[in-house]
Amino acid sequence: MDGSKFDQEPVNEEELLAQGYRKYHGEGIDIYYNKDICAHIGNCVRGNPEIFEVGRRPWIIPDNGSVENASYVVDTCPSGALKYIVKAEV
Repeated sequence: MDGSKFDQEPVNEEELLAQGYRKYHGEGIDIYYNKDICAHIGNCVRGNPEIFEVGRRPWIIPDNGSVENASYVVDTCPSGALKYIVKAEV
């Protein structure tokens, strides 16, 4: 699943927040999570426990990994509970 899109269209922050996603800010990537649609498969935690750690607050820290790895792990989320927006380089 492409975590940067909804129905083949690029996601945007306003739409994600309106749909109940919570934003986790990073320098190069923002990760969004919607607990209401999470299937708790665990691909995120297994994919990179430095970024995704359930017992920690906040449980998602995007800067604990590379942008490439974070987007790859989010793309493995089968439920669509995780989405991301890569920031343009300045």
